[in-house]
Amino acid sequence: MTDRAASVDAARRRDALTARDVWLIVVACAALSAVVAAMAALNTALAEIAPDISADSAQITWLVDGYTLTLAALLLPAGALGDRFGRRGMLIGGMVVFGVASALPVFLGDPNLIIATRCLAGAGAALVMPATLSLITSGVPESKRPIAVSIWAGVAGAGAIGGFFVTGILLEFFSWHSIFITFAGASVLIVALSLTIGTSRDSNPPPFDLPGSMTSAVAIAAFVFGLIEGPVRGWDDPLVLAALIIGLGLAGVFVYLETHRTHPLLDVRLFRRRAFGSGAFAIALQFLGSFGTFFLILQRLQLVMGYSPLKSAVAMFPLVVVVMVMSLLGNWLAVRFNFRAVLAPGMCIFGIGIVLLGALTYTEYSTIAILLSVMAFGLGIATAPATTAIMVSTPVENQGVGSAVNDTARELGAAIGMALAGSIVAAGYTARIGSTADAARDQLRALGAQVTAGGDAARGQMLVGQSDTVRDTIGRSLAEARAVSEQIGQNIPGRLGADIFDGAQRAFLDPSNQAYIVLGSLVIVGSIALGFWAPNRLDEKATGTTVVSAPADRETDPVP
Repeated sequence: MTDRAASVDAARRRDALTARDVWLIVVACAALSAVVAAMAALNTALAEIAPDISADSAQITWLVDGYTLTLAALLLPAGALGDRFGRRGMLIGGMVVFGVASALPVFLGDPNLIIATRCLAGAGAALVMPATLSLITSGVPESKRPIAVSIWAGVAGAGAIGGFFVTGILLEFFSWHSIFITFAGASVLIVALSLTIGTSRDSNPPPFDLPGSMTSAVAIAAFVFGLIEGPVRGWDDPLVLAALIIGLGLAGVFVYLETHRTHPLLDVRLFRRRAFGSGAFAIALQFLGSFGTFFLILQRLQLVMGYSPLKSAVAMFPLVVVVMVMSLLGNWLAVRFNFRAVLAPGMCIFGIGIVLLGALTYTEYSTIAILLSVMAFGLGIATAPATTAIMVSTPVENQGVGSAVNDTARELGAAIGMALAGSIVAAGYTARIGSTADAARDQLRALGAQVTAGGDAARGQMLVGQSDTVRDTIGRSLAEARAVSEQIGQNIPGRLGADIFDGAQRAFLDPSNQAYIVLGSLVIVGSIALGFWAPNRLDEKATGTTVVSAPADRETDPVP
């Protein structure tokens, strides 16, 4: 009896979270939060960066999207490199690249060069993101892994809001250069902290799949490029169509290659496992809905309600708090009781929250906070179980690739969500803004004629000459219409400036509401599909594999 009690006690100690395990989670989540925040941080700073470096509209777009495209394209190869050469090494190397790339814009003034540094930072982030999750799943005791994954998923979901918040604070007191300095400094700190944790890797790595790596990278890069450029150029633009077709075609080539290789980069047969496939699909839907919503609601807060970048970030805090809390509860319920009964309803509630943002009429922030909380409740319940489903279905020696699949689903979902929301808003705004833009042009011409008749021919001609430019600028976006209305309000008496802004707001809000409803409806339809697709339990019967454990042949480097 004594020996049995001692054996049970020893097993409990093995399954308990040690201080070393907690520290591993802290360091991994710190690295994750930095690279996720960097995806969102520049969105709130573009208004200051663009005029300072003389960036045109296309360059402004790529200051943000260059990071996202490179990150998405390199995730799968980067995850495989971590499995092969050591996950801590990839995390440290990635943070070094990320830090150097973040520091370079401080010394540069050419927009194209700054875009190149953003692409380099995305390459560094691609090394970091898979390593953070795979370090946790391979280094934390199996019984505590759901808690660790829940924390990771909560940080991944809330990291974008953290980026908005940090950027908002910095811009309140400093120039936009402070954003890059902060990321560079954070990377130095995280590298130092990463030297204190252990590592893991596949003890018998197969040959690296170079054809699969190259094909997957080009396929994802082409497809994401098409999604990014679609709302800007139009979906019938030859370059956009070519990028989307090439991306999808190379994805098919990638599947063919991987099914005919002895040592594939990604065993695509994993998607036949209901837990793996439904988990990846749920992750993509979650980020489609959340990043599409971020795109819409931040414009409403800043351009319609007049919030500053910092106030807008603070306004999103209900989402952060609820997601962090519910991710812990959701994963516990999914692992302990029923995966499908948690995932599908959570996704449905998430979708309903998004639909209500578009279906209800509101002008007060309190309503937005309530709807964000509803949305976050569903997202929080569903996000960690979806990630857990992917990781428990992935062999332990391929945890980096499993993590990369999780991250790639996030990036593709986010890109699709923003492209879809952006296209709906752009098309709707263009269809509705014509009367406001034409009225502004006509009033400027009439005013110019009056000024000329009054004896100030130079100013009159200037007003007439600017009328077409003003019309075109108003027609491009709500942000540009607001800038025009402010300039006119300061220089021309009367209601012309206010009328322009009122008309632009109306032209924006209707398609914005439609975009919410479309995004939320897609999530709801997806939740119904998950109700049939997802397995009941995350166990051997459901996943076709054992829950990930730390095998005896895993190589673990000692802490220096």
